[in-house]
Amino acid sequence: MKGEVLLACRDLSVGHAGVAVLHGIDLEVRRGEIVALLGGSGSGKSTLLRTINGLLPPLGGEVLLFGEPFHQLDEERRNAVRRRIGLLFQQDALFGSMSLIDNLALPLRELTHLPEPVIFELARMKLALVGLDRLVHRRPSQMSGGQRRRAGLARASMLDPELVFCDEPSAGLDPVVAAEIDELLVQFRDVLGITLVVVTHHLDSIRTIADRAIMLGRGRIIAQGTIDELDRSPDPDVHAFFHRLPGEGIGRAEGDPIDQLRHGARP
Repeated sequence: MKGEVLLACRDLSVGHAGVAVLHGIDLEVRRGEIVALLGGSGSGKSTLLRTINGLLPPLGGEVLLFGEPFHQLDEERRNAVRRRIGLLFQQDALFGSMSLIDNLALPLRELTHLPEPVIFELARMKLALVGLDRLVHRRPSQMSGGQRRRAGLARASMLDPELVFCDEPSAGLDPVVAAEIDELLVQFRDVLGITLVVVTHHLDSIRTIADRAIMLGRGRIIAQGTIDELDRSPDPDVHAFFHRLPGEGIGRAEGDPIDQLRHGARP
């Protein structure tokens, strides 16, 4: 049902070794949205994403996926929820020893009982969706960075997930290829009905794909809303993010939790 809350965080704290990087995180992602997760270097974007998708346990609070308290579920229920989500890693995480078609077939071989011809055809169809159906027998080392990122997105969709988490999907790509990846993300939402949470710091991508954005800074959420709303935010860190010059880096705010961790302090 469009508008249904697929992901919710309630008073969530995330971090490492018992030290919080982010705390008091409250957010929702609704079916059919593309939500951008923003913030400067070290703001905790990837840590939050890893906690939301189950790769890292929370330090406090809870993550609700499809209405279920994910980290409190038993392993059987947690695996059932995992099958409803997909992950696109920044480094694409393709297996170098496998052909492209085998990389995509792997989730179906491991998690379903479908016959091999059906698996092959489904994998080929997903590759066609991202324009790679002529490269089925190539290995990742024989592909460009943009092609590998497309393949990673296709693999993330293999189990027909309802929700896909993308960590910097256009990082390291030239602007033309990055724009093509953005277009694919929008197509996945519009054509396949997939809801996406996208960690990114690229302004062009944010303005192209995002229905809403959530910005992290100073160990918490400092702004969330539509892109126009964040564009007009009076918060100095939000304003600096959205009005920086092309090519300008994104620094850390004073007192950033990552810097505190490096100096042995507890935020």
